Amino acid sequence: MERPEPSSFQPPLRWWSHVWRYLLAIALGLVVWVPVMEAQAEEQPLLFWLDLGVGILVLVLVGWRRRWPLAVALLAVLATPLSSLAAGAITLATVSMATRRRWWQIVVVGVLNLAMTWLYYLLQPVSASDPTWLIALLTVAAVSATLAWGMYIGSRRELLWTLRQRAETAEAERDLRATQARSTERARIAREMHDVLAHRISQISMHAGALTFRDDLSAEEMRSSVAVIQAKAHEALTDLREVLGVLRDADGAGPLTGPQPTYADLGALLADARAAGVTIAYDDTLVGGDRLPDAVGRTVYRVVQEGITNAGKHAPAAALRVSVTGSPDDGVTVKLRNALGFGPTRTPGAGLGLVGLAERAELRGGTLSHHVEQASAPGAADTFVLRAWLPWATENEEAAS
Repeated sequence: MERPEPSSFQPPLRWWSHVWRYLLAIALGLVVWVPVMEAQAEEQPLLFWLDLGVGILVLVLVGWRRRWPLAVALLAVLATPLSSLAAGAITLATVSMATRRRWWQIVVVGVLNLAMTWLYYLLQPVSASDPTWLIALLTVAAVSATLAWGMYIGSRRELLWTLRQRAETAEAERDLRATQARSTERARIAREMHDVLAHRISQISMHAGALTFRDDLSAEEMRSSVAVIQAKAHEALTDLREVLGVLRDADGAGPLTGPQPTYADLGALLADARAAGVTIAYDDTLVGGDRLPDAVGRTVYRVVQEGITNAGKHAPAAALRVSVTGSPDDGVTVKLRNALGFGPTRTPGAGLGLVGLAERAELRGGTLSHHVEQASAPGAADTFVLRAWLPWATENEEAAS
């Protein structure tokens, strides 16, 4: 990962941040200037005023240390032999440059600082009784400490910036995952709503449609048919209330609380459809059906349910053939066949049932296809074929088992 530009993690300075830095620089400059001030005024008056003027100029110059850190640091260090008052401003410029942690810049400014400090002791009237080697050692220590302090400040700023960026990235990823989870859950709820309610309402429509064509029903038969319609309507309302309860959730991610159908519920589904008047031939040769995972069994159930609903909408008088085959090694194959040409009912459809089934199958790692087989014999009806294949278990489920 490339290091960010220093400008990206430099904190903005408020007015009081500038004030205390300048006050500290002036105080440090006075500490260095006071011991030589009297000697300058008495022995070299011109050097006194030059020291004062250059010191003020460097104090003004360091105001641009963030825009041109290296240039300001070099100009400030070059002023070292001419001004003791500028010592604080020079230190400020050096520390500011070192926070960028560019090694070649640090080396250049450090070596130049040592050289200018040596010239300072030659030009200024400093009465030092200490040996030269000790002065040199103290100078190296002071310059090294100044550069090290600047590097520490820069490293700390970059660390804080990196942690802040990581936190913001983690929060953004968390929000994105939450949004994706909500979208996925809403799509699942939409599929459940279509699969369940479309089937229920199609049954209601078929029963109601039958009543409009039968004029030979007795009062008892009429009440029985209406009771069936009422029961189906109550079931549809119960399913709708459950789904809407989830959608009212603040996050939209609450679970569907009711028991979900599985492969074991196929018999009840087919019996219910036969009671509604649908002719169904059922062939189940699935090996190990009692060990079929519930998630796969639920998808099988929904495929058969949608096939019954479609047959009731588009071929209400046709016989529906349902076959479920497969094994743990080969997966599960569901095939539904019904003849066409019987004329559609008045039950409206959005055309989203097969789309939702395809999504279900893909989520389970399977496939879903449908096509129309042309009749081989003259006068015979074409056949609509819906076929789904599902793996017995996904890779994650196999690994978990």
